[in-house]
Amino acid sequence: MKDGSTDFPDTRTEKDPLGEVAVPREAYYGVHTWRARENFAVSGLAVHPELIRALALVKKAAAMANVEAGLLDDRRGAAISRAAEELAEGRWRDQIIVDALQGGAGTSTNMNVNEVIANRAIELLGGEKGDYGIVHPLDHVNLGQSTNDVYPTALRIAAIGLGRGLAQAMAVLQGALQAKEKEFGAILKIGRTQLQEAVPVTLGQEFGAWAEAVARDWWRLYKAEERLRQVNLGGTAVGTGLNADRRYAYRVVEILRELTGFGLARAENTFEATQNADIFAEVSGFLKAAAVNLAKISADLRLLASGPRAGLGEIKLPPVQAGSSIMPGKYNPVVPEMVTQTAFQVMANDLAVSLAAASGQLELNAFLPLIAHNLLQSFTILTGAAGTLAEKCIRGITADPERCRRLLDTSQGVITAFVPYLGYEQAAAVVERAIRTQRPLTEILVEEGLFTLEEVEAIMRPEELTTPGVAGARYFQRQKRTGD
Repeated sequence: MKDGSTDFPDTRTEKDPLGEVAVPREAYYGVHTWRARENFAVSGLAVHPELIRALALVKKAAAMANVEAGLLDDRRGAAISRAAEELAEGRWRDQIIVDALQGGAGTSTNMNVNEVIANRAIELLGGEKGDYGIVHPLDHVNLGQSTNDVYPTALRIAAIGLGRGLAQAMAVLQGALQAKEKEFGAILKIGRTQLQEAVPVTLGQEFGAWAEAVARDWWRLYKAEERLRQVNLGGTAVGTGLNADRRYAYRVVEILRELTGFGLARAENTFEATQNADIFAEVSGFLKAAAVNLAKISADLRLLASGPRAGLGEIKLPPVQAGSSIMPGKYNPVVPEMVTQTAFQVMANDLAVSLAAASGQLELNAFLPLIAHNLLQSFTILTGAAGTLAEKCIRGITADPERCRRLLDTSQGVITAFVPYLGYEQAAAVVERAIRTQRPLTEILVEEGLFTLEEVEAIMRPEELTTPGVAGARYFQRQKRTGD
């Protein structure tokens, strides 16, 4: 039988055990890729570019190791290495046409890469695409390999590279938050628990808490790279290393370490590393934790900036675009909204990764393409979200100190600082009167002769209200010593 599309009248014929297929004459992919394209026309999602790059580096390392081991002649090896290097640099990306979601544990992606590299190598050696007697996708490009060791190794490499980018973005975000922590350190405001007024805090403390959460995320990403460094390359189909020459198997990881600049190491148990995907679930969990923090920060920013006049309005987010097609002058918190949606997507991705990792059977996990797509997408979109949040939101935030003070002065939460002097019942009575008369608590405390204005001011100092201890205690101790 002969398959193929009439969309490409200028074709070449390629064969596999299932029959003949007509593929575009100028295509670098071949029969295996074409079948995968037809079988998995599902999502329209492209294979992640960093996974393609990592696969190309694995192929280059394999060619170099095979040449060193005497398993591949110098001429073919050099052509394969150059073709793989071009693919890693971004050329021929349009030739990787398989859907990201595919059966076969990534075989379709591996075959697509094999065929592109083979046909480009053939071209470099002066041959015509499809003449696999010159360079064969399986016999030469895939020599000593299996999808089952190539694909997860490439996934680890892609994740490490993207993880470093995300770590840098989180470090930038942390720095932006710390700068605001310092800038807003003296602005006293009311704190809130369960969206109800609580005890006073500083605006700087709120930004500092966010910065600390982001710092934990940075540390988790550092640990994630540690988890990803052990690869099963050389293990072939199930991790036993069948059909992988020992000279090749132990050299290829060393070469790959040099090509990537990552501290890669051959897994101590490649059999185990081939069948289990819990490492990817763990790393995805780190990304989910980062997403949780970014969602929390974004929600807080939207609340603090709400209004701006009819809401809390304690901070102002930088306006980045018009917020409404019908309401002039309206600016929405679009950056925190984008970050929130990104965070939700990462959380959803984590569930998909977890389900796929749990669904491996016996010696292999067939669902690595789903893991790869979701894990690498999470790295990518979190990096973009964190960077955008820092540059287009956090750095441009301004505070409204007068609004913060006005809300603080009219809040019943202030009374907590006076409880050690009044007792709970008397303090509650002051709160009741303040609510009934709609006057500041501090005015009532002075008016009723419970404190002097100087004493109230001593208790209400920011450093007294926002650090451990009884607010104003040092002031009253000094007064007592002076009186004695």
